Amino acid sequence: MKQAVSKLPLWSWTLPVFGLALSLLWGDGAPALLVTAGLLGAVFAAVHHAETVAQRLGEPFGTLVLALSVTVLEAGMIVSIMLGGDSPTVARDSIFAALMIALNGILGLCLVLGGVRHFAQSFRPVAANALLVVLMPLAVLTLVLPSYTTSTPGPVFSPPQLVFVSIIALALYALFLYVQLVRHKSDFMVDHGLHGEPPTRAAAWLAFLLLCVALLVVILLAKKLSPTLESGVAAIGAPLAVVGIVIAAIVLLPEGITAVKAAAGNNLQTALNLALGSIVACVGLTIPAVAGVALWLGEPLHLGLSQSMTVLLGLTFLLLAVTLGSGRTTVLEGTVHLAVFAVFLIFSFLP
Repeated sequence: MKQAVSKLPLWSWTLPVFGLALSLLWGDGAPALLVTAGLLGAVFAAVHHAETVAQRLGEPFGTLVLALSVTVLEAGMIVSIMLGGDSPTVARDSIFAALMIALNGILGLCLVLGGVRHFAQSFRPVAANALLVVLMPLAVLTLVLPSYTTSTPGPVFSPPQLVFVSIIALALYALFLYVQLVRHKSDFMVDHGLHGEPPTRAAAWLAFLLLCVALLVVILLAKKLSPTLESGVAAIGAPLAVVGIVIAAIVLLPEGITAVKAAAGNNLQTALNLALGSIVACVGLTIPAVAGVALWLGEPLHLGLSQSMTVLLGLTFLLLAVTLGSGRTTVLEGTVHLAVFAVFLIFSFLP
């Protein structure tokens, strides 16, 4: 264990410890700048430790660990904000923003950078299509269908509908895990791991413990930061949906950096596993978790998207079907995805 500690970057354990002390020892009056710094530090530390565990486990378990870590981060932040006040749309806004950031922002940047550096990149279409075929019904059932049901007014499910859709989401994700980890494991394999040599068993266990601490810190600090974040968005006159974009950006930033590095290193399969796998886990697990909290507390949960955002979601899936259909990508596909991401940002601020 001493050897594992000696190889541990100083920031990867001091930042979570700082955030834990800040969340437990300082009350609600903690400076927003300190809370933000502690939150970002804990997010980066969590993904760093998740990567260490992922290296030890190897593929495809490695990208699964990263995907689940991102899901815990987002679900924890959403639930913290829900517990802190009346925010019935924060789950919808955060999950949809995560979809747009991952499928258009991160993926587009990966394809552009990979195309510039390597001209064209290849990947396994069967793996990408498996991820996409699960993600499309998950997104439509949870973010589009609520706007068209008639049992309750508004873009919400009735409690029985919410329970049923949550069960479907969990079942689809569980089936995907079986396909990814057991039935068709080889389809998701990559030629090499995430980074370098695998860590020792002691280093992996230490990373797992620090990962748990970092995830706890993110959830605690998110609850402290949520009032400041909501008031700041209101102060600049931006729609409340921008809060969801900020949450998704914070959660996906470290994972996005990892995916972009993989694409730059001509390992597009890993980049796709990270970007698509994370968002499948995010929708498949976050919706049931948030739904359970909403039902338990009796809080309203607005999931249905507006018409304009539904159009963007449909356009994104049409583009993905073309982009991921051939097994080969260039700068062109990446630029188109980045253009759609820019449209999403503009119409989020100017609905």
